[in-house]
Amino acid sequence: MAARIEDYALIGDCETAALVDRNGSIDWLCWPDFSSDACFAALLGKEENGYWRITPANGKWKTTRRYRPHTLILETTFEHADGSFRLIDFMPIRQRNSHIVRIVEGIRGKISLRMEMALRFDYGRTVPWVTHIKDGIRAIAGPNLAVLRASVAMHGENLKTVADFTVRRGDRVSFSLAYGYSYKPNPRKIDVEQTLNGCEQRWRHWAHRLKYKGKYRDVIERSLITLRAMIYRPTGGIVAAITTSLPESIGGVRNWDYRYCWLRDSTFTLLALANGGYFDEAAAWQDWLLRALAGSPEQVQIMYGLKGERQLLEWEIGWLSGYENSQPVRIGNAAAAQVQLDIYGEMLDCFFHAQHSIGRRTKDEFRVLILLLEHLETIWHQPDDGIWETRGRPQQFTYSKMMAWVAFDRAVLLAEQLHYEAPVAKWKTIRDKIHSQVCAQAFSEKKNSFVRAYGSDQLDAALLLMPIVGFLPGSDPRVKGTVEAIERDLMAAGLVKRYETSRGNDGLPAGEGAFLACSFWMVSALKAIGRVKDARKLFARLLALRNDLGLLSEEYDVKRRRLVGNFPQAFSNIALVTAAFDLESGPSVRSRAHRSSHR
Repeated sequence: MAARIEDYALIGDCETAALVDRNGSIDWLCWPDFSSDACFAALLGKEENGYWRITPANGKWKTTRRYRPHTLILETTFEHADGSFRLIDFMPIRQRNSHIVRIVEGIRGKISLRMEMALRFDYGRTVPWVTHIKDGIRAIAGPNLAVLRASVAMHGENLKTVADFTVRRGDRVSFSLAYGYSYKPNPRKIDVEQTLNGCEQRWRHWAHRLKYKGKYRDVIERSLITLRAMIYRPTGGIVAAITTSLPESIGGVRNWDYRYCWLRDSTFTLLALANGGYFDEAAAWQDWLLRALAGSPEQVQIMYGLKGERQLLEWEIGWLSGYENSQPVRIGNAAAAQVQLDIYGEMLDCFFHAQHSIGRRTKDEFRVLILLLEHLETIWHQPDDGIWETRGRPQQFTYSKMMAWVAFDRAVLLAEQLHYEAPVAKWKTIRDKIHSQVCAQAFSEKKNSFVRAYGSDQLDAALLLMPIVGFLPGSDPRVKGTVEAIERDLMAAGLVKRYETSRGNDGLPAGEGAFLACSFWMVSALKAIGRVKDARKLFARLLALRNDLGLLSEEYDVKRRRLVGNFPQAFSNIALVTAAFDLESGPSVRSRAHRSSHR
C-alpha cells in the first residue's frame, strides 16, 4: 500500500521528477518527462506496478529526513539501537540522460540492507527484459531503456533486481539508474560523488538568487525550489503537478491528470518568479505561453502539454487500482476542450505584469493579444465551464466575467502606457459594460455577497480574487461582504472550499477536500479588507499543513487530517508565495501596478 501523500518527498531534474516515501521507497516516476508513461507506479496501485526501495533487512527503524539546505537533495536518516545510516536521493539537472542517484552512507554500527527494484513500464503493465552488463543491469521494454549501475553486486529475483549488502561507519554504496532509448547506446556512467557535488552547487546557486530577505524567506525559498523542479527546462512550461489521479476525496472519482501546463496559472506563476528575482524563468514561462497561443484565437485551449501539445485525450487505466482504491485512474485531461473565459484575463494580466516586472514589451506580442481580444469580444457574454472545470452544464460564472473585465482592462492599460495603436475606446466600453453587468447580476442582496453565477445562491472562493485583480477595492462593502460570506459558508476547520460540492451540482458525485490555493487567496483577501491580523493567523495555519519538507498537495481533507489531491501542486505553492509577498508588501502584488477604474 502506498504511503500517505504527505509522506512523500520530491526529487527531480527539471524535466521529470520522482516521489520518495519516508522509508526509502520510490513509488512514482515518469520517464523521460513529467507526462510520460510511469516506470514506477506503486503510488497508484499495488507494489507490483513498480517501485525502487532501499531498506534495512530487519527490525523497526526510526526515520528523519530533510533537504540539504537550499537544494532538492533528499537525506533520510535511519536510526536503530544497533546502528544508523543515511540514504541520499537526488536527480542531477539533466544533461544527455536522466539519472536517479541513491547513495547509502554508513553512520554507526554495521547495518544489513537490501536494495529491491521492480522496474515496470507503461504504468505498471510491462515487465522489461533485463540483462547483465559489466557493472549493472540493462532493462528494455519497447523504446524504453533503463540502466542500473551499482557499487555492489546485484542479481535477479522474482522479476525484480535486488542487492544485499552491509555498511559500516564511513562506507558509501551507490546506485545510479539512467533512462535512455533502446535503439541508442547505453547512457554513460557518471561519477556519483562528483555529480552529487555539482548538483548541490547548482541548486545552492539558484536558491541564493532569491532577492526576498523578509520574514518568510525560508518558506518562499522552499516553494520556489519546488516550482523550479516542476519547470520543464527545454520549454519553460510549468507542470501543474507531477502526478495523475491522486484523489481529491479518498475513494472518490475526482481523480485528474495534472501533468500539463494551465494558462490559468500564468499570472500567478510569473509574479511568483519575478517577485523572487527569477526573471529568466519568468521570461521562459512567457515564451512558452506565446508559443502555446500561436494559431487561431478561437482555438486557444485552457491547458497544453509540456511542449505546447494540444491533444490531451483522456482515458482510464483499468489495471491500476488507484491510490487507496480511488478509481478511475485517468491519463490525459478532457477539460482541455472546455471553454473557460477567465483564461483571457489571465493571459492579458500576465502580459501586463511581464511588461512591468521583467520588461517584456514588443508590438508583435501585442498583436497576438489584439487577436485574442477580438475573439473575446464575440464570446464574453456566453456561458462557460468556469475556473473549476466542472463537468456539468455551462453557466454564466461570475469569476469568468470578472476575468473578461480584466482582459479588456489590462489591454487598455498596455496600449496607453506603451503608446500602441489599438481600439482603446471600444475596449473601454466593453470593459465598463462587463463591470456594470457583474455588479448588477452577480451580487446577492440576500447574502450581501457576489455569488458563483448569475442568478445563483451559491458562493465561489475564486471571488476572493476580486480585490486582488483590481475589479473592486478591498474597501468596497460588497467585497467585504463577499469575503465574510465565503468565510462563513465555505470554510471548514479554518480552510476554504472552492464551492459547495455536497449538492453534486457540478456533474460529479459530491465531496472533496479544502482547496489550499483558495485558502491562501483568503489570506490576501483578508489583508485587502484590512484584517491583517486574521490574514497572518490563517497564513500560519496553512504553513502548518505543509509536510515536514515544506511540500503541499492540491487539497486538505479536514476530517481525515491529511493532504489529498495531486502532489506536489504548483498552484498551492504559487498561492503560498503570493500570499507571503502580500503580507510583507503594500497592496496586492497583483493589483498594485495599475490603477483601474472601479465602479
